Amino acid sequence: MPSALFVLVLLAALCSLGCAMSQEEKHKLRTQVVEMFDHAYQNYMDHAYPADELMPLTCRGRVRGLEPSRGDVDDALGKFSLTLIDTLDTLVLLNKTTEFEAAVRRVLADVRLDNDIVVSVFETNIRVLGGLLGGHSMAVMLKEEGQHMQWYQDELLHMAKDLGFRLLPAFNTSSGLPYPRVNLKYGVRGPETRTGTETDTCTACAGTIILEFAALSRFSGDPIFEAHARRALDFLWEKRQRNSNLVGTTINIHSGEWVRRDSGVGAGIDSYYEYLLKAYVLLGDDQFLQRFNIHYASIMKYISQPPLLLDVHIHKPLLPARTWMDSLLAFFPGLQVLKGDIRPAIETHEMLYQVTKKHNFLPEAFTTDFRVHWAQHPLRPEFAESTYFLYKATGDPYYLEAGRTILDNLNRFARVPCGFAAMKDVRTGSHEDRMDSFFLAEMFKYLFLLFADVEDLPFDVEDYVFTTEAHLLPLSLSTVALSLSSVPSNRTIPQTEEELDDSNFDWTCPNTRLLFPDPAFPRNLREPIRSVVDKSCPRPAPYREPGMGAPPLRAQDFMANNPEHLELLKRMGVSLIHLKDGRVQLVQHATQAVSPIAAEDGIRFMQEMMELSSQQQKEQLPPRAIQIVSHPFFGRVVLTAGPAQFGTDLSKSSTGVRGFVTVAEPYTGCSEITNSEYVRGHIALLQRGQCMFAEKARHIQKAGAIGGVVVDDNEGSSSDTAPLFQMAGDGRSTEDITLPLLFLFHKEGNILLEALKEYREVEVLLSDKARDRGADVVHEAEKGCQTEATTPTSFAPVSQSQPNTAESDKSEAVSSQESPDTSPARDVNPTASSDPVKDEPEKKVAPKNDADSNSQSVDEMLADWREDLEAFRQMEKDEL
Repeated sequence: MPSALFVLVLLAALCSLGCAMSQEEKHKLRTQVVEMFDHAYQNYMDHAYPADELMPLTCRGRVRGLEPSRGDVDDALGKFSLTLIDTLDTLVLLNKTTEFEAAVRRVLADVRLDNDIVVSVFETNIRVLGGLLGGHSMAVMLKEEGQHMQWYQDELLHMAKDLGFRLLPAFNTSSGLPYPRVNLKYGVRGPETRTGTETDTCTACAGTIILEFAALSRFSGDPIFEAHARRALDFLWEKRQRNSNLVGTTINIHSGEWVRRDSGVGAGIDSYYEYLLKAYVLLGDDQFLQRFNIHYASIMKYISQPPLLLDVHIHKPLLPARTWMDSLLAFFPGLQVLKGDIRPAIETHEMLYQVTKKHNFLPEAFTTDFRVHWAQHPLRPEFAESTYFLYKATGDPYYLEAGRTILDNLNRFARVPCGFAAMKDVRTGSHEDRMDSFFLAEMFKYLFLLFADVEDLPFDVEDYVFTTEAHLLPLSLSTVALSLSSVPSNRTIPQTEEELDDSNFDWTCPNTRLLFPDPAFPRNLREPIRSVVDKSCPRPAPYREPGMGAPPLRAQDFMANNPEHLELLKRMGVSLIHLKDGRVQLVQHATQAVSPIAAEDGIRFMQEMMELSSQQQKEQLPPRAIQIVSHPFFGRVVLTAGPAQFGTDLSKSSTGVRGFVTVAEPYTGCSEITNSEYVRGHIALLQRGQCMFAEKARHIQKAGAIGGVVVDDNEGSSSDTAPLFQMAGDGRSTEDITLPLLFLFHKEGNILLEALKEYREVEVLLSDKARDRGADVVHEAEKGCQTEATTPTSFAPVSQSQPNTAESDKSEAVSSQESPDTSPARDVNPTASSDPVKDEPEKKVAPKNDADSNSQSVDEMLADWREDLEAFRQMEKDEL
């Protein structure tokens, strides 16, 4: 018995170091990756093609110009079926040869590249040109094998060359750095181009061209593309800061002056470093490796603070530029693997993994104490990329488990009936109607490779280099000779002897077996980092009173609808202005105060307001979630909602409040509810405006509602474009309000109204964050420290020469109901109802037998969730 016990203990110890995943389990996960890809790809083809991208919440294509503008994000869209082109080589890697052949035929038949549209040079290069070249590489490979693509005559390459020439006008600058945008039909010169006036571009935008352009030159035999890409890289190299050997984030394309002098390895710079090293791998030019190694030494000296990677100033590299990191730096551990520097790769990856486990996904940005800084997550693949490369370098099964976590979270939180939806807020699990093309181009490639064995792959990936968009370019291109004298070079004086000293460089990747003779070594690196992330969640600093003395009115007590408060403001020289978007702006003119003392009180009040705004920004309550759990949604659609300062605090509820939705009459909820027989035991839908939020809550509570949802009356408003706020009380005690009340902007509210219109019986869960879509029960909300949200503050400090000004979300939350029609209308989702009141009769829901669903037993709740799960499983079977 003792010896048996010893064996069990030994096995447990070995497993703690990382048990190998069984072949059966790897096969199961590999099959799951393929099923997920099919779900995303087929929904794009069924509901979106030939549009550039799929909108997975509304099951339609995103066509530029027909949807409200998203700013620079839309520059990736060029009406060229972006997602299909970006996915071509993924189809081959996943052994979908027949689908690949059909996709190529579609591209050749349907896609036009001469559209009168302004696109991003960077995005078009890595996604479209890279996609065409990756597709061409796969087509040539399959044709040579003799079974598929026998009809192929380099048509994709001809399209790629056509696109390359359409991008070339952007490089017509004195520096050789490209303009950030180009018109596919007219170039960059002339009024018809609607571009060419920009002066700045990001370092990555100018420095992430060489792989695609060099491949195009070597495939086609025309050196002009590679020459232009090399010239841009030469210029960036010449403009590096010579003391720190770092580059800034944004540069003037004409003068070469750095516009933004912060330097890191994330957004704005990331793929510049990646392409220096990969250009050496693809082209075999030692110059690229020399430059990369010089940059890398500076990165590890100044930016790397294991496990963190923090931006610094290029002229003062010991001075941090910010205290947060963006999610794009998650690619860097994978690049360090390619460089052969495994130890810091393990450390940074583990930090990212722990942040992922804390928030389910990597937030778009997070602080040095691992709290949320920007809460979005557009299904970025960089963390999966680094996970794959670390597994390939170490063989540690720990990274297979990290890949399993990525798969599980995508299925639990991002999967919707029409694909996978980006996360609008990782804290609540709310969605954005967006599925970027890179999700299909990159995510599924790396996850499939992670779980695949050699025999599962249709070709040897070691013969290819991955671009930053994970497109596959053959290493055989290094053997193609080109004359690059057609474009003048930016290279000037030869580099110093110190820069060319071979002893400064690692010319080979180290043998990982020599690095890790002890199989526990990677685990020993990870363990302390896990502890740091787990223990790091400091409480926000307590509010500190600014100034001295006690003014007659404190900022935290101010109520915009209180006449006495307004009179006090007037005496202090503070005037109140109602803005068109519903907010309230406070402006102070000392000369209008009744006395110098009152003017000082006014200044102190404004200082308090700005301090209060700053404090509210730090202590901003995370938004709440409204999760549609009834058929056919089954928890897959989550709407971002604003909380109230009164009623049930959903953050303290382990189950939230679940019930069927019905529209209150009157819809404003500003008088006694007339359809109380339908509202009783249900969650009431209300329209914003005409009275205070607390008054609406009291009316529906009196009618027997178990919760309420207030929908904004500003057409087109959305949490995408406007910051959420807390609904305030009405200036008197709100302790009598015991139900939860949440706020939805117009766009999100219409999703709920449309669901109610179509399905009549719609059940939702009001909670602090979305519950697990795949669980049998509602799990207790995970306890831990509150993440920090950085939302646009509504108070803006002004210079001494200007009047003191503050805009108050607190004031807006209290008083904007008084002027509900002053906000400007925005573009409205074409599928949304613009007159929700008109649809009220259709939205009435007959009361259930159990009139008080708030007293629903735990057993009944468990049964409901089991039914939802069973129905969802059946739906998945139907899809498969």
